[in-house]
Amino acid sequence: MERVTHMTELSRTYVDECLRGGDDGLAGAVARVALPPAFEEAWRAHLLPRPWFVSAAETAAFARDLEGLFDLLVSLPLRLFDGDRDRFAAAAGIGPALTAVLGRGGSGVPAKFGRADAYHDGTSYKLLEFNLGSEVGGIDMAVFNQALLRVPEFADFARVHRLDHVDIAARMAAVLRDRAKPALSGGAEPVVGLIEGRDGIGPYGGLMRATVEAMAEQGIDVRIGEIGDVRTRPDGKLTLDGTPLDLVLRNFAASQLLDDPEGPEVAEAFFRAHEAGRTVLFTSLESGFYSSKGALALLTDPRWSASFDAEERALVDRVLPWSRTLPAAGGSGNDGLVDLCRERRERLILKPSAGYGGLDTFVGWECGDAEWSAALDVAVERGGYVAQERVVPRPEPVYDPATGTVDAWIAALGFFLTDEGYAGAHARANRADGGAIVGMSSNPDTRMVGVFTHP
Repeated sequence: MERVTHMTELSRTYVDECLRGGDDGLAGAVARVALPPAFEEAWRAHLLPRPWFVSAAETAAFARDLEGLFDLLVSLPLRLFDGDRDRFAAAAGIGPALTAVLGRGGSGVPAKFGRADAYHDGTSYKLLEFNLGSEVGGIDMAVFNQALLRVPEFADFARVHRLDHVDIAARMAAVLRDRAKPALSGGAEPVVGLIEGRDGIGPYGGLMRATVEAMAEQGIDVRIGEIGDVRTRPDGKLTLDGTPLDLVLRNFAASQLLDDPEGPEVAEAFFRAHEAGRTVLFTSLESGFYSSKGALALLTDPRWSASFDAEERALVDRVLPWSRTLPAAGGSGNDGLVDLCRERRERLILKPSAGYGGLDTFVGWECGDAEWSAALDVAVERGGYVAQERVVPRPEPVYDPATGTVDAWIAALGFFLTDEGYAGAHARANRADGGAIVGMSSNPDTRMVGVFTHP
């Protein structure tokens, strides 16, 4: 058995029981779990052979920090730029075209809904990204947790070790019910449209169907469509295949609208229906301003530190790694930053400010000096890139019943946040030696993981 260090005590206990019990015991619990059809199709092949365990107290404390960080993020335009959102967007590395789209239909106060992705470095959680907006995905993973608890061997383990979890789908259903109230047209429950961008159902349809399935278990009727499928009635209410929609659960990103020549124009129907109170749009595109990695970088930039009090600076220092927005080609500010990044190659990663899934990312410690220098040149030329200090995640042991080996894995924990606070978690995991980026879009070996808290 490969030696795995820095494992949590509960993970060691779980692996030891897997080794003792064989595939018919705890080791095969994930393989034996009975999953609903859409979730089975979307995720079965991508599940890690065991769940992930996190401390309940530590998770609760991190969630409180995330709420404080959200408040700091949405205060930035007023706090740093006298309320000028265009100046804020430029400082965060958001280009003019995207800024115009993000600003359409917003109220100035985005919904507190999203997923914070973090590593645990063996001491504390460090935030990598704060993905705000309804398009973040992952609310269906609570289905897996519920199903795993119906496997007797895991149910016994969960009872003995007092495992718990927050049902993300239940929290989401509560949010949708609350937000849809002003636009309800019929019964007590809203009809929700889960709407993708044009041609978006093809690549994301399986995940969308799993979301529909999870929401159906909560009593919420969700219909799938693309932006071009939605119509507007004479009274201003949106419909999908003739069915009135009380709420649109936005699954399309602003970048998809920009990539579609007709996207911004088609999206106007959603903004008008929302403004008229006929169909609620959840969430507004303005969430994208604050999920920008460049917005996080503003919080750690010493040029702005005087704008935060001691408690706020302590919060930022506690949860955020060092981050800076790189100057775009021909731009000004942050003199010497690119040279500093060249020197700190082994400690830095370059990410597009508005990117996702690890796409178009450059990992300094996986590059040679020449390759890293070229990556910095590309980032400056493209604009909108953030340099972030490396966070080394704590490895955990995973027993693989297919090979009979125990290997070290790392996980990016995704913590969900709503107006009511912490709303559950899931994780994505890679082998510890499988590369720096933990994400399905950029690493096909990434596995999805259910998350349970322990006392």
